[in-house]
Formats: sequence, C-alpha cells, structure tokens
Amino acid sequence: MRNYRIANIWGIPIQLNISLLIFLPVLVWLIAATGQIEVYASIIDGLSSAPLDAEGLQEGLNPWLIGTAAAVGLFFSVAVHELGHAYAARRYGIGIRSITLWIFGGLASLESMPREWDREFWIAIAGPVTSVLLAGVFFGALQVVPASLPLVVFVVGWLAVINVTLAIFNMLPAFPMDGGRILRALLARSRSYASATRTAARVGTIFALLFAIIGVLSWNPVLILIAFFVYGTATTESRTTMLDELLTGVTARDVMDTTVRSVSADTSVADFTDRLLRDRQTEFVVVDSTDDVVGFVTLSALKRIDRDIYETTSVREVMETDVPAVEPSTPAFDVLVAMRNGPLVLVVEGDEQIGTVSRRDLGRVMDLRKQLGAGQPFERVAM
Repeated sequence: MRNYRIANIWGIPIQLNISLLIFLPVLVWLIAATGQIEVYASIIDGLSSAPLDAEGLQEGLNPWLIGTAAAVGLFFSVAVHELGHAYAARRYGIGIRSITLWIFGGLASLESMPREWDREFWIAIAGPVTSVLLAGVFFGALQVVPASLPLVVFVVGWLAVINVTLAIFNMLPAFPMDGGRILRALLARSRSYASATRTAARVGTIFALLFAIIGVLSWNPVLILIAFFVYGTATTESRTTMLDELLTGVTARDVMDTTVRSVSADTSVADFTDRLLRDRQTEFVVVDSTDDVVGFVTLSALKRIDRDIYETTSVREVMETDVPAVEPSTPAFDVLVAMRNGPLVLVVEGDEQIGTVSRRDLGRVMDLRKQLGAGQPFERVAM
C-alpha cells in the first residue's frame, strides 16, 4: 500500500500509509457514536480537577469534534511511541529507515535488528516507556485545562488514558508488539536467538487465537483483524529468523554460480526456448550489444505470451529490467532479501560480473545446513 511522507524528525521520514487514511473516519465514528464518550467521561472526571458534563459532550457536533481530535491525537501518540524506539536504536548506532503510521498503529523500520538480547530489550521497551511518559504529560495538562473548555478537557484526558492503554497493550508478549520482542530478548539470555524467536512466536500465535475468539464472541471486527495480523507476523518472524540462522556465516561468494549464463536481448523467444532446453537452466541474465546487463529472463516469462509469436518476439520484450546486484562479501541472508523482486541476483566485483545467485542456489545451501545443523561451518563448493 502507498505511503505518504508527512514530516521529517531527526532525519527520519514519518510516513502515512493509505490504510490509515481509510481507517481514520472509522476510528472517529467508533469514538463519537458508540458510547465511548460516556464511558471515558466518567474516568476522566475522576482524573481531572474540572468536572465533566457527559451529556453536554454529546450534544450537536461535539461528539464528532471529539472523535476527530482524539483520533488525530491517538496517531500522534503512536508516532511519539515509535520515536521512542528510534531514539533507543540510535543510541546503539542502529539507523532508522522510516516510521510508518498505518491501520494497526506504527512501525519503526530499523536498518538492522540487534541480535544482542540487551539491545533488543531496551529498544523494544523504549516504546511503552515513552507512551507512559506521554500519558504523564497529558495528565499534567489535564490539571491546568480550564473547565470552560470541556471538549479540550475530554480529549486531553482521553489521550492520557489511551497512552497508558497503548503501553499495556504493547507489552502483551505477541509479535509484532513490543512485548513479543521483550519476551524474545529475555529468552535469548539463556538460549539461541532462533530458539528464543520460535518460543516467542508460539506465544504470539496463542494470543492471536485469543484475540480471534474474543473478537468473534463480541463481534469486534478490529480485534479479529488484529488476530490475523499478529498470527501472520509471528509466523513470518519465526520463518525469517530460521532462514537467517541457516544462512549465518554464508556469503554471496559461497553460494554463487560462477558461470554467468547470459542471452542477448535481441534473441528471439523461439531461440531462447532452445537455449533453455540445451542448458537445462530456467534463469538467464540479459545483455545488450555491449555486454552490459539490462535485465533477466526466466522460464515463467514465456508462459505469459502466445507460442504463435515466439519467432517474432525478442527476449527484450519479455525480460524483467530490475536486476539486483550484490558484492561477493554480501551475507547470504541479505542476498535473499535483495531477491524479493525476482529469482536472480548478480554478483559483481568492481566492474566485473563474477556470478549469479538464484533461489535454487540458496535453497540447496539451506537444505544442506538444515540436515547437517546450521552451526556447521560452510565451505565453498564449486557449482
């Protein structure tokens, strides 16, 4: 989904995902028209020095003004929560690519995830701590807002309460919430990072199941969506860590195919088909007349065109133009990440193309290390 940059803080792009723009009116409605104002008014009345008239808050356009201000304030609070993570990460020298606000809250995209348990612990807990501190700021403001501004009293009080709620909710031990990362960090003190991730992911799936059950019984669509999101994230986190473990210590040079199989961009698809059968390969680098790489072509590309035009269609017309390139020393896991948009990565040393890495190459290494044990050293074998 598309993101829109709305600000830059500490050099970090703050992005607004389109899903939030769609969800924001729903959130306004949930606050304004589902009885929440009356519920929270009684809580805020006990926190504020200024008495609140719950009936007055619900007259005319007041609920919609409150809902709009509260919804915007909530996502401001989420942004500050994510900035807390960013501040802690920077203290450890970890860069932040961006902070994205979306339907499920916020996401600080770190350039790398720390493997040291104490670093992950402090980065993860910095978000909830920031939310509690922000709640304290709103609580302090609540004491000085005059009773003549009841809408402001309510919104400020609501933000004080909701930031404490945000901190508590994020402490639940389920990925991608901070509590899941805190749990993994604590588990990693006495076991491997991969084992800690698997255990934390299992706990996350249990919480996802609980969210789903509660969401269905209370017919809460938002909670059901959160359940699916938590389950998917916990599963992805576990799988990603397993792949990272299997590829630890392996570089692009270790797994690359040193034969760069290339085909001219002007070759007909018919001739390319003969080449596929002859070489028994399914991925080729595409080069122009000066032997510069201009794309890659695979067997699957041929399935998108009619056989009747194989003779009159060139490889240039069916190739993919985005060919990621890596250095020989690039960790294999980073090669896998670079491969997300295609099946092939070019290995370049200086100006020379020295090999390629395909999903098949990485799959062979992962399968071998899985059978031997991921901790086994990897030695280069000619491919």
